[in-house]
Amino acid sequence: MNAPTAPADDGRLAALQQEFEHDASFNQVFVVLTVGATLIATLGLLANSPGVVIGAMVVAPWIMPLQAMAFEILRGRLPMFLRALRTLLLGVVICVLLAMAVGHLVAFPSFGSEVMNRTSPNLLDLGVALVAGAVAMFAKLRKDAISALAGLAIAVALVPPMCVVGILLASSFWWQAYGALLLFATNLLGIMVGAMAALGTLEKVYRRRLFHSRLGLTSVALTALLVIPLGSSFFRLVNQSRQETKAQQLEATIEQRLRSSTITLGGDPAIDMVGLSIDWQQNPPLIRARVRVTDPELPTAGQVAAVQEFINKSQAPLRFRLVMQRTAVDLIGPETAPNPADLEVLPPPALPPLPRAPEAEELEEKGLEATP
Repeated sequence: MNAPTAPADDGRLAALQQEFEHDASFNQVFVVLTVGATLIATLGLLANSPGVVIGAMVVAPWIMPLQAMAFEILRGRLPMFLRALRTLLLGVVICVLLAMAVGHLVAFPSFGSEVMNRTSPNLLDLGVALVAGAVAMFAKLRKDAISALAGLAIAVALVPPMCVVGILLASSFWWQAYGALLLFATNLLGIMVGAMAALGTLEKVYRRRLFHSRLGLTSVALTALLVIPLGSSFFRLVNQSRQETKAQQLEATIEQRLRSSTITLGGDPAIDMVGLSIDWQQNPPLIRARVRVTDPELPTAGQVAAVQEFINKSQAPLRFRLVMQRTAVDLIGPETAPNPADLEVLPPPALPPLPRAPEAEELEEKGLEATP
C-alpha cells in the first residue's frame, strides 16, 4: 500500500527542494521587488498612509528566503541556509540604505503614527509572527492554500520595520530605531520558528530533525530571548490600558455626579453642561466642563468653587481643579398660551425632587444664620 506513494512523496519533496533553492537565490527579481517595496513603504510611512504601507507589504519578497532558511535548517544543509541568509541580509542592507537616503532628503522633524507604532513591539507581535510563519509554510506545502500568502504578508511585515529603522537613523532617533529593529527581529525569528514547526509537523521526514538541528535550536533560543524585552513592553502596554480605563471610568463618574448631585450643573435651567474632559497631564488634574448658558453671568466664580469643592470631597484624597468654559446662547421666541389638558399629546413627566447638593446646604445654613 505504501510503496506507490513513496516515489510520489520523494518527487514532491524534490520539487519542493528546488522551489526553496530558487527562493534562496539573490537575483534580479528579488532586487527589483525589494527596491520597489522599500520605496513604496518608505514614502507611505512618511505620508502616514496605511494603505500605501500595506501595498508595500504585498510586494516585498523577503518571506521567500526566510522560508528557505527554515527548510534548509531542517534539511541540515548549511551552505543553502547561508545562501538564503545572504539573500535576506542583502535585501535588508538595500532597504535600510534606501530608507536612510529618502529620510535625509525629506528631513521631517517628526513622524506620524505609521512610523512610531513600529517602535514598540511586544509579545503580541511575536505571537502573530509565529502563527503567520506556520500558516505561510502550510500554504507553501499545500498549493490550494497559496491565496493566503498575500494576507500573511500584510499580517506580519518585514520591510516596513526596516524602512522605519532607516528613516529614524537618518533623523538620529536612535532609541526608536532600536525598537523598530527589535520588531524586525521578532518578525524574522517568529516566522522562521513557526515555519520550522509547521514543516516538521506536516512532513514526517523532517519531524526528527526539528529537535536535533543545532541551527533550529539556536533559532528557538534566540526567539525565547526576545520574550524578555517584548514581555516588559507588553506589561507596560497592559498597565497603560488599565490606567486609561480607570481614568475613563472616573471621568464618567464625575460627570454623572455633577449632573445628578449639584444644583449648578444639574438643576439650574439656565446652565446646560454639554461635555466634560479631564487633563491628566496636569497636577492636580484639570477638569474642563463645557456649558451653555442663557444668562452670561452664570455660573459665578463662587458656584464654580463650590462645585470644585464638592468634587474634591467626593474623590478624596485625589484633588482636582475645575474650570468651566461657558458659551452664552440667546433663546428667541414669542410667548405662547398653554394647551388645554385634553389636547396634550404626552402628559408632563413627574419630576423627582432634586438631591440636595453640598453647596445648597451651605447657602441655606448661611441664610438661616443671617436671619434675625
